[in-house]
Amino acid sequence: MNFKEEKRQPYLYEALLSFGFLIAIMAASISIYGADPHIPMLVGTMFAAVIAMKIGYSWDEIQKSMFDGIYQALQAIIILAIIGVLIGTWILAGVVPSMIYYGLGILRPSIFLVATVIICSITSLATGTSWGTAGTIGIALMGIAKGLGVPAPIAAGAIISGAYFGDKLSPLSDTTNLAPAVAGTDVFTHIKFMLPNTIITYGITLVLFLFIGFRFKGVAADLSSIEAIRDGIASSFRVSPLLLIPPLAVIISIAFKVPAIPGIAIGILLGAIEAMIFQGATLGHLLEASYNGFISQTGLEMIDELLTAGGLTRMMPSISLTIIAMMFGGIMEKTGQLEVIVNTILKKVKSATGLITTTILTCIFSNMTMPEQYISIVVPGRMYASAYKEQGLHPRTLSNALESSGTLTSALIPWNTCGAFMKGILGVSALQYGKWAFFNYLTPIVVILLSFIGLTVSKLDKENTVEIS
Repeated sequence: MNFKEEKRQPYLYEALLSFGFLIAIMAASISIYGADPHIPMLVGTMFAAVIAMKIGYSWDEIQKSMFDGIYQALQAIIILAIIGVLIGTWILAGVVPSMIYYGLGILRPSIFLVATVIICSITSLATGTSWGTAGTIGIALMGIAKGLGVPAPIAAGAIISGAYFGDKLSPLSDTTNLAPAVAGTDVFTHIKFMLPNTIITYGITLVLFLFIGFRFKGVAADLSSIEAIRDGIASSFRVSPLLLIPPLAVIISIAFKVPAIPGIAIGILLGAIEAMIFQGATLGHLLEASYNGFISQTGLEMIDELLTAGGLTRMMPSISLTIIAMMFGGIMEKTGQLEVIVNTILKKVKSATGLITTTILTCIFSNMTMPEQYISIVVPGRMYASAYKEQGLHPRTLSNALESSGTLTSALIPWNTCGAFMKGILGVSALQYGKWAFFNYLTPIVVILLSFIGLTVSKLDKENTVEIS
Protein backbone atom coordinates (compact mmCIF):
# COMPACT_ATOMS: atom_id res chain seq x y z
CA MET A 1 0.00 0.00 0.00
CA ASN A 2 1.43 3.38 -1.02
CA PHE A 3 0.18 6.92 -0.59
CA LYS A 4 2.36 7.93 -3.55
CA GLU A 5 3.70 6.06 -6.54
CA GLU A 6 7.10 7.79 -6.60
CA LYS A 7 9.48 7.50 -3.68
CA ARG A 8 11.08 10.79 -2.67
CA GLN A 9 13.06 12.44 0.09
CA PRO A 10 10.86 13.68 2.94
CA TYR A 11 10.28 17.37 3.41
CA LEU A 12 11.46 18.84 6.68
CA TYR A 13 7.92 19.41 7.90
CA GLU A 14 7.05 15.75 7.33
CA ALA A 15 10.02 14.54 9.40
CA LEU A 16 9.19 17.07 12.10
CA LEU A 17 5.62 15.76 12.12
CA SER A 18 6.92 12.30 13.03
CA PHE A 19 9.00 13.70 15.87
CA GLY A 20 6.35 16.18 16.92
CA PHE A 21 3.71 13.48 17.16
CA LEU A 22 6.07 11.26 19.19
CA ILE A 23 6.87 14.13 21.56
CA ALA A 24 3.19 14.96 21.99
CA ILE A 25 2.02 11.39 22.61
CA MET A 26 4.93 10.64 24.95
CA ALA A 27 4.52 13.86 26.94
CA ALA A 28 0.76 13.43 27.32
CA SER A 29 0.90 9.73 28.18
CA ILE A 30 3.72 10.00 30.72
CA SER A 31 3.06 13.39 32.32
CA ILE A 32 -0.75 13.30 32.42
CA TYR A 33 -1.59 9.61 32.69
CA GLY A 34 1.61 8.23 34.22
CA ALA A 35 1.78 5.56 31.52
CA ASP A 36 4.82 3.47 30.70
CA PRO A 37 6.56 4.65 27.51
CA HIS A 38 6.07 1.42 25.54
CA ILE A 39 2.64 1.99 23.96
CA PRO A 40 3.20 5.72 23.26
CA MET A 41 6.46 4.74 21.55
CA LEU A 42 4.61 2.11 19.50
CA VAL A 43 1.95 4.64 18.48
CA GLY A 44 4.71 7.06 17.46
CA THR A 45 6.29 4.29 15.40
CA MET A 46 2.98 3.71 13.59
CA PHE A 47 2.72 7.42 12.79
CA ALA A 48 6.28 7.46 11.43
CA ALA A 49 5.29 4.50 9.21
CA VAL A 50 2.32 6.48 7.86
CA ILE A 51 4.65 9.37 6.96
CA ALA A 52 6.98 6.87 5.28
CA MET A 53 4.08 5.59 3.15
CA LYS A 54 3.16 9.16 2.26
CA ILE A 55 6.59 9.77 0.77
CA GLY A 56 6.43 6.63 -1.31
CA TYR A 57 7.78 3.72 0.72
CA SER A 58 6.02 0.36 0.50
CA TRP A 59 5.04 -1.61 3.58
CA ASP A 60 7.70 -4.22 2.79
CA GLU A 61 10.38 -1.51 2.81
CA ILE A 62 9.05 -0.04 6.06
CA GLN A 63 8.92 -3.45 7.67
CA LYS A 64 12.50 -4.14 6.62
CA SER A 65 13.60 -0.81 8.09
CA MET A 66 12.08 -1.82 11.43
CA PHE A 67 13.84 -5.19 11.28
CA ASP A 68 17.13 -3.45 10.46
CA GLY A 69 16.67 -1.14 13.44
CA ILE A 70 16.02 -4.06 15.78
CA TYR A 71 19.01 -5.95 14.37
CA GLN A 72 21.33 -3.12 15.43
CA ALA A 73 20.20 -3.61 19.03
CA LEU A 74 20.29 -7.42 19.14
CA GLN A 75 23.53 -7.54 21.11
CA ALA A 76 22.10 -5.16 23.70
CA ILE A 77 18.91 -7.21 23.89
CA ILE A 78 20.92 -10.37 24.58
CA ILE A 79 23.02 -8.52 27.17
CA LEU A 80 19.91 -7.16 28.89
CA ALA A 81 18.55 -10.70 29.10
CA ILE A 82 21.69 -12.18 30.65
CA ILE A 83 22.08 -9.15 32.93
CA GLY A 84 18.75 -10.17 34.47
CA VAL A 85 20.20 -13.63 35.06
CA LEU A 86 23.35 -12.07 36.54
CA ILE A 87 21.47 -9.87 39.01
CA GLY A 88 19.29 -12.71 40.26
CA THR A 89 22.30 -14.98 40.65
CA TRP A 90 24.44 -12.37 42.39
CA ILE A 91 21.74 -11.53 44.94
CA LEU A 92 21.16 -15.21 45.67
CA ALA A 93 24.92 -15.71 46.08
CA GLY A 94 25.21 -12.78 48.49
CA VAL A 95 27.40 -10.77 46.10
CA VAL A 96 25.11 -7.73 45.95
CA PRO A 97 24.21 -7.90 49.69
CA SER A 98 27.93 -8.05 50.56
CA MET A 99 28.70 -4.98 48.46
CA ILE A 100 25.91 -3.06 50.19
CA TYR A 101 26.92 -4.36 53.63
CA TYR A 102 30.52 -3.22 53.29
CA GLY A 103 29.47 0.03 51.65
CA LEU A 104 27.21 0.97 54.58
CA GLY A 105 30.11 0.30 56.95
CA ILE A 106 31.92 3.45 55.79
CA LEU A 107 29.19 5.85 57.00
CA ARG A 108 30.47 8.38 59.55
CA PRO A 109 28.68 11.55 60.72
CA SER A 110 31.84 13.64 60.18
CA ILE A 111 31.83 12.84 56.47
CA PHE A 112 28.13 12.21 56.05
CA LEU A 113 27.63 13.84 52.63
CA VAL A 114 30.72 12.28 51.07
CA ALA A 115 29.85 8.92 52.62
CA THR A 116 26.31 9.27 51.27
CA VAL A 117 27.60 9.75 47.73
CA ILE A 118 29.94 6.74 48.06
CA ILE A 119 27.34 4.46 49.67
CA CYS A 120 24.77 5.26 46.98
CA SER A 121 27.45 4.77 44.32
CA ILE A 122 28.31 1.30 45.64
CA THR A 123 24.66 0.32 45.96
CA SER A 124 23.82 1.53 42.46
CA LEU A 125 26.89 -0.15 40.97
CA ALA A 126 25.87 -3.38 42.67
CA THR A 127 22.22 -3.26 41.61
CA GLY A 128 22.32 -1.20 38.40
CA THR A 129 19.41 1.00 39.49
CA SER A 130 19.37 4.62 40.61
CA TRP A 131 15.65 4.36 41.46
CA GLY A 132 16.13 1.30 43.65
CA THR A 133 19.07 2.93 45.41
CA ALA A 134 17.20 6.17 46.14
CA GLY A 135 14.05 4.30 47.14
CA THR A 136 15.81 2.18 49.76
CA ILE A 137 19.20 3.29 51.03
CA GLY A 138 18.33 6.85 50.02
CA ILE A 139 15.31 6.97 52.32
CA ALA A 140 17.41 5.81 55.28
CA LEU A 141 20.07 8.42 54.53
CA MET A 142 17.44 11.17 54.32
CA GLY A 143 16.35 10.25 57.84
CA ILE A 144 19.92 10.45 59.12
CA ALA A 145 20.40 13.79 57.39
CA LYS A 146 17.42 15.18 59.24
CA GLY A 147 18.96 14.13 62.54
CA LEU A 148 22.24 15.80 61.61
CA GLY A 149 20.51 19.01 60.60
CA VAL A 150 21.58 18.60 56.96
CA PRO A 151 19.04 20.37 54.71
CA ALA A 152 16.95 17.89 52.76
CA PRO A 153 17.82 19.35 49.30
CA ILE A 154 21.56 18.95 49.98
CA ALA A 155 21.14 15.37 51.23
CA ALA A 156 18.96 14.54 48.22
CA GLY A 157 21.58 16.00 45.90
CA ALA A 158 24.24 13.74 47.43
CA ILE A 159 21.99 10.67 47.18
CA ILE A 160 21.10 11.35 43.54
CA SER A 161 24.72 12.11 42.60
CA GLY A 162 25.85 8.75 43.98
CA ALA A 163 22.88 6.82 42.65
CA TYR A 164 23.39 8.09 39.10
CA PHE A 165 27.16 7.51 39.22
CA GLY A 166 26.47 3.82 39.68
CA ASP A 167 23.62 3.84 37.18
CA LYS A 168 25.94 5.44 34.59
CA LEU A 169 28.81 2.95 35.01
CA SER A 170 27.21 -0.30 36.13
CA PRO A 171 27.03 -3.01 33.43
CA LEU A 172 23.85 -4.11 35.26
CA SER A 173 22.08 -0.85 34.36
CA ASP A 174 19.60 -0.85 31.47
CA THR A 175 20.61 2.66 30.32
CA THR A 176 24.29 1.66 30.36
CA ASN A 177 23.38 -1.12 27.91
CA LEU A 178 20.93 0.95 25.88
CA ALA A 179 23.30 3.84 25.06
CA PRO A 180 25.97 1.72 23.32
CA ALA A 181 23.25 -0.31 21.59
CA VAL A 182 21.78 2.70 19.79
CA ALA A 183 25.23 4.18 19.15
CA GLY A 184 26.64 0.99 17.64
CA THR A 185 29.22 -0.22 20.15
CA ASP A 186 29.34 -2.71 23.03
CA VAL A 187 28.77 -2.11 26.72
CA PHE A 188 32.32 -2.83 27.90
CA THR A 189 33.85 -0.45 25.33
CA HIS A 190 31.26 2.12 26.38
CA ILE A 191 32.03 1.83 30.10
CA LYS A 192 35.80 1.90 29.64
CA PHE A 193 35.62 5.04 27.50
CA MET A 194 33.37 6.83 30.01
CA LEU A 195 35.71 6.21 32.95
CA PRO A 196 38.10 9.21 32.63
CA ASN A 197 35.45 11.94 32.38
CA THR A 198 33.23 10.18 34.92
CA ILE A 199 36.02 9.86 37.49
CA ILE A 200 36.98 13.51 37.02
CA THR A 201 33.40 14.66 37.63
CA TYR A 202 32.99 12.24 40.51
CA GLY A 203 36.15 13.63 42.14
CA ILE A 204 34.83 17.18 41.82
CA THR A 205 31.52 16.06 43.33
CA LEU A 206 33.22 14.44 46.34
CA VAL A 207 35.36 17.53 46.97
CA LEU A 208 32.31 19.81 46.85
CA PHE A 209 30.34 17.65 49.28
CA LEU A 210 33.37 17.32 51.57
CA PHE A 211 33.62 21.10 51.72
CA ILE A 212 29.88 21.53 52.34
CA GLY A 213 29.94 18.78 54.98
CA PHE A 214 32.42 20.61 57.20
CA ARG A 215 29.60 22.70 58.66
CA PHE A 216 27.94 19.54 60.03
CA LYS A 217 31.11 18.04 61.49
CA GLY A 218 30.86 16.91 65.09
CA VAL A 219 27.09 16.57 65.14
CA ALA A 220 25.92 13.22 66.55
CA ALA A 221 23.72 11.08 64.36
CA ASP A 222 21.35 8.21 64.89
CA LEU A 223 22.68 5.44 62.65
CA SER A 224 20.17 2.87 63.86
CA SER A 225 18.43 2.57 60.47
CA ILE A 226 21.72 1.86 58.73
CA GLU A 227 22.72 -0.68 61.38
CA ALA A 228 19.33 -2.32 61.01
CA ILE A 229 19.96 -2.77 57.29
CA ARG A 230 23.43 -4.22 57.91
CA ASP A 231 22.09 -6.56 60.60
CA GLY A 232 19.25 -7.65 58.33
CA ILE A 233 21.70 -8.47 55.53
CA ALA A 234 24.06 -10.32 57.89
CA SER A 235 21.22 -12.40 59.32
CA SER A 236 19.90 -13.43 55.89
CA PHE A 237 23.12 -13.89 53.92
CA ARG A 238 26.58 -15.13 54.62
CA VAL A 239 28.67 -12.02 53.98
CA SER A 240 32.30 -12.37 52.92
CA PRO A 241 34.96 -10.38 51.04
CA LEU A 242 35.30 -13.44 48.79
CA LEU A 243 31.85 -12.64 47.44
CA LEU A 244 33.39 -9.60 45.75
CA ILE A 245 35.26 -11.88 43.35
CA PRO A 246 32.50 -12.04 40.66
CA PRO A 247 32.25 -8.25 40.19
CA LEU A 248 36.04 -8.01 40.22
CA ALA A 249 36.15 -10.66 37.51
CA VAL A 250 33.75 -8.60 35.37
CA ILE A 251 35.89 -5.49 35.91
CA ILE A 252 39.00 -7.43 34.88
CA SER A 253 37.13 -8.66 31.81
CA ILE A 254 36.44 -5.05 30.85
CA ALA A 255 40.10 -4.13 31.36
CA PHE A 256 41.31 -7.01 29.17
CA LYS A 257 38.73 -6.28 26.44
CA VAL A 258 36.85 -9.54 26.82
CA PRO A 259 33.62 -9.27 24.76
CA ALA A 260 30.61 -8.23 26.81
CA ILE A 261 28.56 -11.42 26.62
CA PRO A 262 31.40 -13.80 27.64
CA GLY A 263 32.51 -11.32 30.31
CA ILE A 264 29.05 -11.25 31.89
CA ALA A 265 28.77 -15.03 31.54
CA ILE A 266 31.95 -15.38 33.62
CA GLY A 267 30.30 -13.26 36.31
CA ILE A 268 27.20 -15.47 36.24
CA LEU A 269 29.25 -18.68 36.52
CA LEU A 270 31.31 -17.40 39.45
CA GLY A 271 28.15 -16.11 41.14
CA ALA A 272 26.45 -19.50 40.74
CA ILE A 273 29.44 -21.31 42.24
CA GLU A 274 29.58 -18.94 45.21
CA ALA A 275 25.82 -19.20 45.72
CA MET A 276 26.22 -22.92 46.30
CA ILE A 277 29.33 -22.52 48.47
CA PHE A 278 28.31 -19.57 50.65
CA GLN A 279 24.50 -19.66 50.70
CA GLY A 280 23.87 -23.39 50.20
CA ALA A 281 21.86 -22.75 47.05
CA THR A 282 20.71 -25.67 44.93
CA LEU A 283 20.44 -25.86 41.15
CA GLY A 284 16.70 -25.29 41.56
CA HIS A 285 17.33 -22.06 43.50
CA LEU A 286 19.73 -20.86 40.81
CA LEU A 287 17.27 -21.60 38.01
CA GLU A 288 14.45 -19.81 39.82
CA ALA A 289 16.55 -16.72 40.64
CA SER A 290 17.87 -16.62 37.08
CA TYR A 291 14.43 -16.70 35.50
CA ASN A 292 12.05 -14.98 37.94
CA GLY A 293 14.61 -13.07 39.99
CA PHE A 294 15.47 -13.23 43.67
CA ILE A 295 12.70 -12.62 46.20
CA SER A 296 14.07 -11.19 49.44
CA GLN A 297 12.26 -12.19 52.64
CA THR A 298 14.38 -10.71 55.40
CA GLY A 299 11.38 -9.14 57.11
CA LEU A 300 12.91 -5.66 56.76
CA GLU A 301 10.93 -3.84 54.09
CA MET A 302 13.79 -1.61 53.01
CA ILE A 303 16.08 -4.56 52.32
CA ASP A 304 13.36 -6.61 50.66
CA GLU A 305 12.50 -3.79 48.25
CA LEU A 306 16.13 -3.42 47.21
CA LEU A 307 17.04 -7.10 46.96
CA THR A 308 13.87 -8.38 45.30
CA ALA A 309 15.25 -7.98 41.82
CA GLY A 310 16.85 -9.60 38.82
CA GLY A 311 15.75 -12.48 36.64
CA LEU A 312 15.14 -12.79 32.93
CA THR A 313 11.44 -11.91 33.23
CA ARG A 314 12.14 -8.61 35.01
CA MET A 315 14.25 -7.45 32.07
CA MET A 316 11.43 -7.90 29.57
CA PRO A 317 10.06 -4.33 29.92
CA SER A 318 13.50 -2.93 29.06
CA ILE A 319 13.93 -5.41 26.22
CA SER A 320 10.52 -4.67 24.71
CA LEU A 321 11.07 -0.91 24.94
CA THR A 322 14.43 -1.30 23.20
CA ILE A 323 12.78 -3.27 20.39
CA ILE A 324 9.98 -0.72 19.89
CA ALA A 325 12.34 2.25 20.09
CA MET A 326 14.66 0.71 17.50
CA MET A 327 11.65 0.10 15.23
CA PHE A 328 10.96 3.84 15.34
CA GLY A 329 14.62 4.63 14.79
CA GLY A 330 14.82 2.20 11.89
CA ILE A 331 11.89 3.81 10.07
CA MET A 332 13.17 7.33 10.67
CA GLU A 333 16.67 6.42 9.53
CA LYS A 334 15.95 4.30 6.47
CA THR A 335 13.26 6.61 5.06
CA GLY A 336 15.46 9.71 5.29
CA GLN A 337 13.39 11.44 7.96
CA LEU A 338 16.32 11.55 10.39
CA GLU A 339 18.67 12.78 7.69
CA VAL A 340 16.62 15.83 6.78
CA ILE A 341 16.30 16.89 10.44
CA VAL A 342 19.94 16.25 11.30
CA ASN A 343 21.19 18.08 8.20
CA THR A 344 19.14 21.10 9.22
CA ILE A 345 20.46 21.03 12.80
CA LEU A 346 24.09 20.37 11.88
CA LYS A 347 24.51 22.86 9.03
CA LYS A 348 27.03 24.88 11.04
CA VAL A 349 28.45 22.05 13.15
CA LYS A 350 31.84 21.10 11.76
CA SER A 351 33.83 19.87 14.79
CA ALA A 352 33.62 16.89 17.13
CA THR A 353 33.04 19.25 20.05
CA GLY A 354 30.14 20.87 18.21
CA LEU A 355 28.61 17.48 17.47
CA ILE A 356 28.98 16.31 21.08
CA THR A 357 27.50 19.58 22.37
CA THR A 358 24.57 19.30 19.95
CA THR A 359 23.95 15.71 21.04
CA ILE A 360 23.95 16.65 24.72
CA LEU A 361 21.58 19.58 24.18
CA THR A 362 19.25 17.35 22.16
CA CYS A 363 19.20 14.77 24.97
CA ILE A 364 18.33 17.48 27.49
CA PHE A 365 15.60 18.79 25.19
CA SER A 366 14.26 15.24 24.82
CA ASN A 367 14.20 14.78 28.59
CA MET A 368 12.21 17.99 28.87
CA THR A 369 9.69 17.21 26.15
CA MET A 370 9.14 13.44 25.98
CA PRO A 371 9.94 13.13 29.10
CA GLU A 372 11.58 9.72 29.63
CA GLN A 373 15.30 8.96 29.87
CA TYR A 374 15.13 5.85 27.67
CA ILE A 375 13.67 7.82 24.79
CA SER A 376 16.16 10.63 25.42
CA ILE A 377 18.91 8.11 24.69
CA VAL A 378 17.31 6.29 21.76
CA VAL A 379 16.01 9.21 19.68
CA PRO A 380 19.14 11.42 19.76
CA GLY A 381 21.26 8.30 19.38
CA ARG A 382 19.60 7.34 16.10
CA MET A 383 19.49 10.98 14.98
CA TYR A 384 23.23 11.53 15.15
CA ALA A 385 24.74 8.06 14.59
CA SER A 386 25.40 8.71 10.91
CA ALA A 387 26.83 12.18 11.62
CA TYR A 388 29.41 10.68 13.99
CA LYS A 389 30.29 8.10 11.36
CA GLU A 390 30.70 10.78 8.70
CA GLN A 391 33.16 12.62 10.95
CA GLY A 392 35.11 9.41 11.50
CA LEU A 393 34.20 9.23 15.20
CA HIS A 394 33.99 5.96 17.08
CA PRO A 395 30.44 5.12 18.23
CA ARG A 396 31.65 5.22 21.85
CA THR A 397 32.02 8.99 21.45
CA LEU A 398 28.28 9.12 20.80
CA SER A 399 27.35 6.61 23.52
CA ASN A 400 29.32 8.63 26.09
CA ALA A 401 27.47 11.82 25.14
CA LEU A 402 24.12 10.03 25.29
CA GLU A 403 24.73 8.48 28.71
CA SER A 404 26.24 11.64 30.16
CA SER A 405 23.20 13.71 29.28
CA GLY A 406 20.21 11.48 28.51
CA THR A 407 20.61 9.45 31.69
CA LEU A 408 21.93 12.07 34.11
CA THR A 409 19.81 15.13 33.33
CA SER A 410 16.53 13.21 33.56
CA ALA A 411 16.51 13.54 37.36
CA LEU A 412 16.95 17.32 37.11
CA ILE A 413 13.63 17.90 35.33
CA PRO A 414 10.60 17.97 37.67
CA TRP A 415 8.11 16.60 35.13
CA ASN A 416 10.41 13.87 33.80
CA THR A 417 9.60 10.38 35.11
CA CYS A 418 12.93 10.35 36.97
CA GLY A 419 12.45 13.76 38.56
CA ALA A 420 8.89 12.87 39.58
CA PHE A 421 10.05 9.57 41.08
CA MET A 422 12.80 11.21 43.12
CA LYS A 423 10.39 13.78 44.51
CA GLY A 424 7.95 11.06 45.53
CA ILE A 425 10.67 9.02 47.23
CA LEU A 426 12.90 11.68 48.81
CA GLY A 427 10.23 14.32 49.44
CA VAL A 428 12.24 17.04 47.66
CA SER A 429 11.53 18.41 44.20
CA ALA A 430 14.08 18.65 41.41
CA LEU A 431 13.83 22.44 41.63
CA GLN A 432 15.10 22.17 45.22
CA TYR A 433 17.77 19.45 44.97
CA GLY A 434 18.85 20.25 41.40
CA LYS A 435 21.70 22.63 42.22
CA TRP A 436 23.08 20.12 44.75
CA ALA A 437 23.06 17.17 42.34
CA PHE A 438 26.55 18.12 41.25
CA PHE A 439 27.40 14.91 39.44
CA ASN A 440 24.28 15.05 37.27
CA TYR A 441 24.73 18.50 35.81
CA LEU A 442 28.53 18.75 35.88
CA THR A 443 29.06 15.58 33.84
CA PRO A 444 27.67 16.97 30.54
CA ILE A 445 29.73 20.13 31.06
CA VAL A 446 32.90 18.14 31.73
CA VAL A 447 32.29 15.95 28.67
CA ILE A 448 32.04 19.04 26.46
CA LEU A 449 35.10 20.73 28.00
CA LEU A 450 37.22 17.58 27.72
CA SER A 451 36.25 17.23 24.07
CA PHE A 452 38.41 20.29 23.33
CA ILE A 453 41.50 18.30 24.33
CA GLY A 454 40.22 15.09 22.78
CA LEU A 455 39.64 13.14 25.98
CA THR A 456 35.98 12.47 25.17
CA VAL A 457 36.61 12.08 21.43
CA SER A 458 37.60 8.79 19.87
CA LYS A 459 38.30 8.41 16.15
CA LEU A 460 38.55 5.48 13.78
CA ASP A 461 40.99 5.01 10.97
CA LYS A 462 39.81 5.07 7.37
CA GLU A 463 38.87 1.40 7.46
CA ASN A 464 36.99 1.83 10.78
CA THR A 465 39.03 -0.94 12.33
CA VAL A 466 41.76 0.72 14.39
CA GLU A 467 40.75 2.95 17.25
CA ILE A 468 42.61 6.19 17.81
CA SER A 469 41.93 7.75 21.19
